[in-house]
Amino acid sequence: MNTKRLVLLAMLAAIPVAASADETGTLKKIKESGSITLGIRESSIPLSYLDANQKPVGYHIDICNRIVDAIKVKLALPNLKVNTQPVTSQNRIPLVTNGTVDLECGSTTNNATRQNQVAFAPTTYVTTVRMAVKKASGITSLSQLDGKPVATTSGTTSVQLMRAHEKSKGVNFKEVTGKDHADSFLMLASDRAVAFVMDDNLLAGLIATAQSPSDYAVVGEALSVEPIAIMFRKDDPQFKGLVHATVRDLIKTGEVAKLYTKWFTQPIPPKNANLNLPMSDALKSALQSPNDAPAEQYNKK
Repeated sequence: MNTKRLVLLAMLAAIPVAASADETGTLKKIKESGSITLGIRESSIPLSYLDANQKPVGYHIDICNRIVDAIKVKLALPNLKVNTQPVTSQNRIPLVTNGTVDLECGSTTNNATRQNQVAFAPTTYVTTVRMAVKKASGITSLSQLDGKPVATTSGTTSVQLMRAHEKSKGVNFKEVTGKDHADSFLMLASDRAVAFVMDDNLLAGLIATAQSPSDYAVVGEALSVEPIAIMFRKDDPQFKGLVHATVRDLIKTGEVAKLYTKWFTQPIPPKNANLNLPMSDALKSALQSPNDAPAEQYNKK
């Protein structure tokens, strides 16, 4: 463990969780079981995905591991067992609310509806929802999708966003649904769909690791700007206090910026592809004033 990591852990140990010395909620659950369960995505590149050895890796995996470090220090559990549970867009919220998953380290949009069910860490990524197409199709706009199959991932908000956009009025596209992002992209790659609508970073990751990356492009109107954050159970002030303080400290010390560079602007496993996605102005702004504001505040007219 390097000196910087030791210093960071020392700082995290000083984070106040609550006035009471007794743990409640998620912290009590973790202390009593001696384990924590992280919800991971298998194809949400580069936030959370499996590498060539089927090990969970990614930007949000790294941030979650830093939160786990803080929990180990706070609960004096250096040997805390870390379990991982694959989640999908469909089951991620139920698995958090029913106690199966303690931290969901994936690619979940923080919006007002979801805040009625779960809580979010401060925003650590801001995405734009657009579409991936094959360059040869000539498609550059939603208006060109009339009568054509469009891939979306089950449990995501892409279809609602498409139907609400003014450029899609009168456009009767055919929805085909993938069980996860890799499955949806496969529909595009195999010509079962002419477009795949999703977060731009996820599209860039899937394209970068495709067999022929130069065949694809991310195009079209921006359907939405959305804050992406780590998710956990709501109405748990102790755990929320620790998660928020840890993420804010990671932002303050520059650790989040370093992790962003590692995963978005440098070669990443398994193919050493580089997404070449510099930090957006929207994310820079979010990191300047860390918060858990929902997507609705990012899309005010």
